[in-house]
Amino acid sequence: MSSVLPDPAATPPQTAKLVNLPNALTVLRLAVVPLFAWLLLADGGMDEARRWWATLFFALAIITDRYDGMIARRTNQVTEFGKMADPIADKALTGSALIGLSVLGLLAWWVTLAILVRELGVTLLRFWVIRHGVIAASRGGKAKTVVQALAIGLYLMPLTGVLASVRWWFMGGALLLTLVTGLDYVVRAVRLRRTSARAMRNAAARRAAAGHDVGDAGRRTDTAA
Repeated sequence: MSSVLPDPAATPPQTAKLVNLPNALTVLRLAVVPLFAWLLLADGGMDEARRWWATLFFALAIITDRYDGMIARRTNQVTEFGKMADPIADKALTGSALIGLSVLGLLAWWVTLAILVRELGVTLLRFWVIRHGVIAASRGGKAKTVVQALAIGLYLMPLTGVLASVRWWFMGGALLLTLVTGLDYVVRAVRLRRTSARAMRNAAARRAAAGHDVGDAGRRTDTAA
């Protein structure tokens, strides 16, 4: 089955209402980010109760990320706002968690930067190809999301001992999946830009225009002769 969804430009205009449940969940996830960051960073991360609350809010936000898109597709409530706001809310939540953990000295900055560069790059690629089609999440991408969420969740918890050591293995796996799936997304995005229905129509139009220009030039030459 193709991992590229149909060209949005070839489908009828969206008729879903802007104010709907999926968009409300996306906005709620965005609204939670400042509260989550405050709970995580309170008292330099030394307040265990607030760290647990931060973990809870992070988990709830991740759940909304899982279901808002699914609800939108199943109930035909996909909107342009949702397509743009959903990845932004996702990256805002993940980014604030990773940056907060690095500020607290719990996670190396190079890990945070590697993941954020990949996530930002994929988001920009989505906007780059959005007029050609939507690249569906691969199995690797879905696995990355799950492992990354688990790893961040374990780092958010005020754990000690063996559990504090185990979480690095989850983060290592998340980092590997993040980088590998990022490269895969680049390849698929470039391929989509070259092979989508829109790209084929544009290429055909350019060939037709070039042929027309050549014909005009030929007629002008014959007239001059």
